[in-house]
Amino acid sequence: MSTVTVRIPEDKRDELKVIASLEKRSIKDVLTELIDEYVERHRETLELLSRPEWIEVIRKGKEEIAKGVKGKALDELAD
Repeated sequence: MSTVTVRIPEDKRDELKVIASLEKRSIKDVLTELIDEYVERHRETLELLSRPEWIEVIRKGKEEIAKGVKGKALDELAD
């Protein structure tokens, strides 16, 4: 496993130290857990953005919004 240096503001670093100490864990373990949670929360977005057809759908939707195209109401959508 490779390493990386991350600069954390002193106040946040101090809070992490306290939390890690209370949980009897290392800051590295706390940060690893936070990173894993962050990646998991964004996994679906990454999967969608890796599909060219979805990128095109998103682009067209953003254009429609910019042009003021009115969308459908929830009761007008197919089940």
